[in-house]
Amino acid sequence: MGPPAERPAVPRCRSRLLLVVFLTNFVPSFGKETLRTTAVQFEPNMGYIDFIHLNILERKVLNNSEVSVQYLCSKPCIINLEAVASSEFRTGVPVYRRRWKDEKNLYVSRTRQVHLKFPSIMVYRDDYIIRNSIIVHSVILYAWISHKSVTSYDTEQNEDYQDAIAKNYTFLEAVPPFERPFKDHKVCLQWGADYLWMLQANRIPQCPHESDGVQILNFIYASSGEKTGIVKKFEQFENRELETVRQHQIDYPMFTVSIWLYLLHNCEKDLCGILYFIDPKEMYSTPAVFLNEEGYVHIQMHLMRGDDLAVKTSFSLPLKQWFRLDLSFKGGQIEVSSVGKNLKRHHHQSFIFREDFYYDDTAGYFVLGGSGYVNGIEAFFGPVKYYRLSVLETEQISNTLHDKETVEQIELYYERCMDIQEIVNEYRRVVKQGEKAQRNRFCENYYLKLIHKYGEKSKCDAFMWGKELREKYHTLFKLLKETDFSAPDVLEDGSDTVLEVGQRIFEKISKGLSSTDGLSNMGSSVSLLVESSCCGYHKASYFLAVIFETGLGVSVDRTKGLLYSLVGAQGNERLAVMNLGYKHYQGINNYPLDLELSYAYYSNIAIKTSLDQHTIKGEQAFVETIRLMDDELLKAQTKENGDVFMWLKHEATRGNAAAQQRLAQMLFWGQQGVAKNPEAAIEWYAKGAIETEDPVLIYDYAIVLFKGQGVKKNTKLALELMKKAAAKGLPQAVNGLGWYYHNFKRDYRKAAEHWLVAEELGNPDASYNLGVLYLDGIYPGVPGRNQTVAAHYFYKAAQGGHIEGTLRCSLYYITGNMEDFPRDPEKAVIWAKHIAEKNGYLGHVIRKALNAYLELSWHEALLHYILAAETGIEVSQSNLAHICEERPDLARKYLATDCVWRYYNFSVSQVNAPSFAYLKMGDFYYYGYQNQSKDLELSMRMYAQAALEGDSQGFFNLALVIEEGNSIPSYILDHLEIDQALHSSSMSLLQELYYRCWNNSNQESISPCSLALLYFYMRVFWNNILQSTLIYFMGPFLLSILVAFAVTYFQSLSAHSSPGARAEPSSDELSSSGSSSEDATRLIQQDESTFSNDLAQQESNPQNPLLTS
Repeated sequence: MGPPAERPAVPRCRSRLLLVVFLTNFVPSFGKETLRTTAVQFEPNMGYIDFIHLNILERKVLNNSEVSVQYLCSKPCIINLEAVASSEFRTGVPVYRRRWKDEKNLYVSRTRQVHLKFPSIMVYRDDYIIRNSIIVHSVILYAWISHKSVTSYDTEQNEDYQDAIAKNYTFLEAVPPFERPFKDHKVCLQWGADYLWMLQANRIPQCPHESDGVQILNFIYASSGEKTGIVKKFEQFENRELETVRQHQIDYPMFTVSIWLYLLHNCEKDLCGILYFIDPKEMYSTPAVFLNEEGYVHIQMHLMRGDDLAVKTSFSLPLKQWFRLDLSFKGGQIEVSSVGKNLKRHHHQSFIFREDFYYDDTAGYFVLGGSGYVNGIEAFFGPVKYYRLSVLETEQISNTLHDKETVEQIELYYERCMDIQEIVNEYRRVVKQGEKAQRNRFCENYYLKLIHKYGEKSKCDAFMWGKELREKYHTLFKLLKETDFSAPDVLEDGSDTVLEVGQRIFEKISKGLSSTDGLSNMGSSVSLLVESSCCGYHKASYFLAVIFETGLGVSVDRTKGLLYSLVGAQGNERLAVMNLGYKHYQGINNYPLDLELSYAYYSNIAIKTSLDQHTIKGEQAFVETIRLMDDELLKAQTKENGDVFMWLKHEATRGNAAAQQRLAQMLFWGQQGVAKNPEAAIEWYAKGAIETEDPVLIYDYAIVLFKGQGVKKNTKLALELMKKAAAKGLPQAVNGLGWYYHNFKRDYRKAAEHWLVAEELGNPDASYNLGVLYLDGIYPGVPGRNQTVAAHYFYKAAQGGHIEGTLRCSLYYITGNMEDFPRDPEKAVIWAKHIAEKNGYLGHVIRKALNAYLELSWHEALLHYILAAETGIEVSQSNLAHICEERPDLARKYLATDCVWRYYNFSVSQVNAPSFAYLKMGDFYYYGYQNQSKDLELSMRMYAQAALEGDSQGFFNLALVIEEGNSIPSYILDHLEIDQALHSSSMSLLQELYYRCWNNSNQESISPCSLALLYFYMRVFWNNILQSTLIYFMGPFLLSILVAFAVTYFQSLSAHSSPGARAEPSSDELSSSGSSSEDATRLIQQDESTFSNDLAQQESNPQNPLLTS
């Protein structure tokens, strides 16, 4: 409700002036160091100062490493080299020192080759002689020049690196012990000693080391130009030596960033974000790199004195081709380079600021793309590499395009799409010219207008395209003939002609695929979907992604699946964006696990969900959790002519407030199978508000009057109704009054008063609105902004299910900029995912799938459930698996992947997975499912998770696993909170599991768990009798009972056969009694067989494994 947080200013007006001033004072750098030893003479009066450069061919800690030292002295000097190493236990340990004097070669640039010698324990593996090689975390090689008295060279000196005349340093990459070579000691060991050592030579663990090079992004990211992007936060170095260097460079930064890009368009308005840093005050800091409307790079830096200055490159970035943007920062100098796929430099430019930059990469967070402050670029991001402490030349940067196949597919896709779009535009131009010429030939009259309106549409029969091109795109040309081009370029919904053609192609294909046996035509539909995608209609792109990812009617092609997922996400297709967010969240289907990348996608749709709910247009429906196994919920689904809807309408007409409220909600949001109809819903809101005096209906009607949703705005009537509902004690209405005073009257005091009352009544909207007051700094009586209190209210609103409150909290968790919200990317993803899955456009796809299932339209149901399931919606995944179980012939015919295994597996990976999915996967692991091998431990984990969800079957199956003679791992018992000290024996553990099984089942009726528990106690009782002396008394007693029963039985038979005997029970009763005895006997026999170790019998019935007792 409140305005967005303050945006950091971007002083563009200074950039042009700075560019001119800086270029006039530009001094070229020395460039890459050379290994040549030729001396270059400089005149003393030229004003050159001392310098020293280091160049190492292989930057690894190796024995006899060679380093080239280039230096220049203006006075007699001493050149010093020192290598300092850090390990886990010690830091800043000198491991190599060397120095030499130079008193003759003044003002001469000289180069000297030096061979570094390191201790053996740093460069070799353990062997029989080197017993304790150390794990080195980092090695820094320092070089400096001091103007010392050369005569005192031989005396002990302590030259200070910080006070040197010229200095430099470089990092050496430590080699883990297990990757080092063995040292040739030039000695012969005894055979026994050598053999004993070789037995344990390869047992040295390989430990990671810390480096200043960080891979910010490894995978391709589709940036749609929205206000969302990838958030990265860096912590201090664990290595104290590296952290010391980082802190020293805060006021003299030295770092490099390398970004691969495939840019689709320049920025549409102002600036678009490429890479920028946000400080704890939510202001831009060093660096801030943007793209402007002309395609130039805009770079803004935060200076030491506190203000910001910006520059702009003289070269623009190329469109629709892969290139690498390299930026290095050193003190007050910036080097910008554009590099092609062949790693050849295209453009280069340097900028020098008069003051050094301020840069602390731990005090804030980086953003790739968009954020709440700026839109992102419309592009694909490739790998992004960040060197936190190093200034590197282009040739030294190690950042290559890894997935070259996908990179080439993206280029080929846009090349093809340019051809298709050109055909559509050219065809339209020709048709429009023909129409214009026809109008010029005849005088306009009424009859010509009628012919134009109702007659045959203008088309182009005289093709200017070649036969080959017409055959290649024959369907496209056929649709172009059917398209009316008399409309203007831009349609009512803002789409252009090319997009309209793409939409028509897609609707035609979608209708065909949803028909009976429609999936059989999938192969021929792919090329048409590609044409629709190229026209910018990216629902087709998501269709293609799912088709190739799952092998729906075609062979599985992961590369094409990824391509169309990226294209669809870049085109802002909601389902495609969610698909990528889900795959990166789970790390499945060859998508790397990347929580920050997943959040970038999910937050995009979460923001749209909040906006979509305020828009009554579009193909949207309320997202409902309806499982195909729930018969009660399926029976409650209806349509406008269904029994449930007609009964509600009848009751609403009679004045039933509850019926009116439910009917209006179903129509307004499109719930329970009813098509969305906001106009009809508003009629019921108005009728209920006037007739029934129901506070909820009064409030709902007041809201639509305030906002003018489907009805003309009427603020006066809306306020009266809102006050009326608030007087009845409705919390939403009290919050609504506060909203009125905030937005219409700007009376923040009254707004806060009403929101405080509503919050006490438990209204989450009020909590959020109070947070907005504190965030904007307009809370009455509180000076300035208070983000901490605002975040507290946002969190409280999120706990109540408030969408915007949840979005705020997810942002706090991903940035870590709030003290009370420590950075937690996983929690940020979960919260953003929760909101994104409420999106109405996704709900529309789920509703179409459910309606198709209820109408037994199997092809349409399968298609739309796959589309929803691939976005990560758990209920759609389990429903799809259920359909594949119900119709295995359909799944085998059209899906190249194992539908049941895939989607039940996806389901149990979700945080809200149902217990039956855990039981299914437990059974699959227990018995082995088709090509999947058995895994007893995984099956027990699944049963345990089902048990934790409160499913008695989970406890029952775990008990059966023990009855089979297996043991449950201790960590699973801990997860179930079963005390292993109290239940150390299998019998004690069985008793606990059967008791929990009975406790979680329906105790009002006889259940399998109650029978199992009873039988368990009977077995325990019988075993106790057998092991005691009571057996000697119980034996004769039971024998006498058996004899008495036999005597009584034979007497009854003789009495029944003798005439004149009295009446006995009927044969029906005897039959009933006999069957009961047989059933009881059979139950005991079944129980005994269940507890036996007969796996073969259980495997013979795989349809009901471990599910029935």
